[in-house]
Formats: sequence, structure tokens, C-alpha cells
Amino acid sequence: MRISLTGPEATGKSTLAAQLAAHFGAGFVPEYARAYLAQHGPAYTLPDLENIAHGQLAAEDAAAIQHPDLLFCDTDLTVIKIWTENTFGPCPQWIEDALRRPRYALTLLLAPDLSWVPDPLREHPNPADRWRFYGQYRQTLQALGWPFVEISGAGDVRLAQAITAVTEQISEDFTRPRPHSNQ
Repeated sequence: MRISLTGPEATGKSTLAAQLAAHFGAGFVPEYARAYLAQHGPAYTLPDLENIAHGQLAAEDAAAIQHPDLLFCDTDLTVIKIWTENTFGPCPQWIEDALRRPRYALTLLLAPDLSWVPDPLREHPNPADRWRFYGQYRQTLQALGWPFVEISGAGDVRLAQAITAVTEQISEDFTRPRPHSNQ
């Protein structure tokens, strides 16, 4: 079971994904974009975003082999889609197609209600911009039909909401009837 975390910049995705992985004793996939941009510099092109998307998917698939039961992904392709559309225009079709294939049992959409923390890889400190992006994430998740839960609040409140959402998803998945095998 894969759980992704998504939302605007500086919403605590990395911190929360690591906390959830520790809490549940599960795997954790860091955001590939951070490593990529640290190596190549903060300026990026559309081909860079496509490389980041490929890298994120590959990192998730590799981690899923090591952690087949539960895996927390510190981002997903909705980030690349929204980043691309706001910077370059239409998102590449292969990313749109990948977004339509089920990949996550649940996505946690993190609200931009935390204080902005400056970072050389972040671009949008204005609260109005962050909330506008949040709306784009919500609309994208709804249009894709992905199961998601909105997470807000700071510190322990945020973590408790996320733990509850994941626990409910695990319980639902565990109790879901399975097809019978003829073997």
C-alpha cells in the first residue's frame, strides 16, 4: 500500500512523511526533486521536470520492493503536473497518463497553514499564492478521482490527523473482500 503526500511548498510533506513512516514502521521515499535540484541547481527546465518525474516513480518502485506492505511517498506526480502547468504550460501527456493509473491507496493533501520556511529550492512565499496552489491540488485530486484527505494544523495536530487517516485506510483495505482464487 502506497500513501502519497502532496500540496504546496513548505507544508511539511517531508517531515510528515518521515514521521508517518517511523510511526507505522514503514518505508519512506524522499522527494526526488530535492536531490535532483541540489545536484543540477535550482534553475530548471521542462525536461528537468520530466527527469524528476521519472526519478520519483523509479524511487517509489525500488522502495516498494523493500517495503511491499506500506510505503510513504514524500510527493507524487500531482506536484510535477502543477509545477509544470504554472511554469511552462501544459503538462506532458505521459505524466497525465501516469496520473490516471492507480498508484496510491490514499493521498494526504497538506494545507499551507504552516509558517513559510525559506529554502533555496522554494519559489512561492506569498500566502495567497500558496492557498491558490492548494486549490489547484484539491481540484486535480478530485478530477483524478484519487482518494485523499486534507490535513491541516501544526505539529502534533497535523501528525494525529495523518495517523488517523492512514489507520482508517489500512483498516478499510484490510477488511475489503478479496477475490477468491481457484488455486
